[in-house]
Amino acid sequence: MVSAGVFALHGIAAVIVFVARKKKAGVGEGFLAVGLFGILFSVGWTILTMITKLLLPPEGFAEWFNRDAVTLVALTIMEGALYLALKPERSGEKKDSTSA
Repeated sequence: MVSAGVFALHGIAAVIVFVARKKKAGVGEGFLAVGLFGILFSVGWTILTMITKLLLPPEGFAEWFNRDAVTLVALTIMEGALYLALKPERSGEKKDSTSA
């Protein structure tokens, strides 16, 4: 169930990425952004699966939180951190005057 929730969350995020990039630069840019999103998801999932296979048994922490669910949750957390780190500033936000 956890895995299904994470996949649904990624599907919603892909739609949001497509719409946001389509508004800025057109349909082609929207598809390109979704393609990059899919590649990052696939590569990240593969790498984290290799790491969790070394660290966790197949049953994971519980019946509903097995090794695959742990991998997907860790991937989602890392993608969120990456998004927050690379998120561009909005033009309407005020900058802190002390950090100049």
